Amino acid sequence: MEEEIFTGKVAVVTGAARGIGRCIAEEFRKRGAMVEIIDRTPGPYFVGDLSQKKTLEDFAGSVMEKYGYVDYLINNALPLMKGIDDCSYEDFQYALAVGVTAPFYLTKLLMPIFREGAAIVNIASSRDRMSQAQTESYSAAKGGISALTHALMMSLAGKVRVNSISPGWISTDGTVYEGPDAYQQPSGRVGNPMDIASMVLYLCSEKAGFINGENICVDGGMTRQMIYHGDNGWSLA
Repeated sequence: MEEEIFTGKVAVVTGAARGIGRCIAEEFRKRGAMVEIIDRTPGPYFVGDLSQKKTLEDFAGSVMEKYGYVDYLINNALPLMKGIDDCSYEDFQYALAVGVTAPFYLTKLLMPIFREGAAIVNIASSRDRMSQAQTESYSAAKGGISALTHALMMSLAGKVRVNSISPGWISTDGTVYEGPDAYQQPSGRVGNPMDIASMVLYLCSEKAGFINGENICVDGGMTRQMIYHGDNGWSLA
């Protein structure tokens, strides 16, 4: 398949110091895009806390001043994961601020400079539809950004396409999992950041021009797998 070229395009990626976000930023750059990153980890990019209104305004202002336009916004920054036993009111508010409010407000700030053919991709999670115990702050934030996706799609109809991706288990540190961790997955392996970056690039491309308001789960089939005690080696402890 012919590789998509993004020469002259401006891509904004949040939470891109490492992991999935870093991979997305690198893949955009390989294809000619100019990439602007915001992360709270110190580095050669805009450093700031996405939970803070002024940080978002300052970052958006810097993008506007530097380029004057944006083609792609990838809301990837990772919200806090804490459960009901240990998650304080402030922790929960912080998770929602990073995971839902920041994508909303950054979209609002950049609206005047989105170019024709622009696209937003929100990184949600398969936890927007399934959970483990003690993950309330993260799951709520990811559920929120999934819903925000189709709401923004309607408000930006005809101007910007808006989609989201829900990754499953993605190994972000280079670990290659074997044994049960791998073969429990219908695809036979744990995911890697490139699995998500590839879908981001596709959704931003002209090839995906008729895909809008969708949430695409990239999880190796895990959320489609029915699990019963005693079936395929599964047992309830």
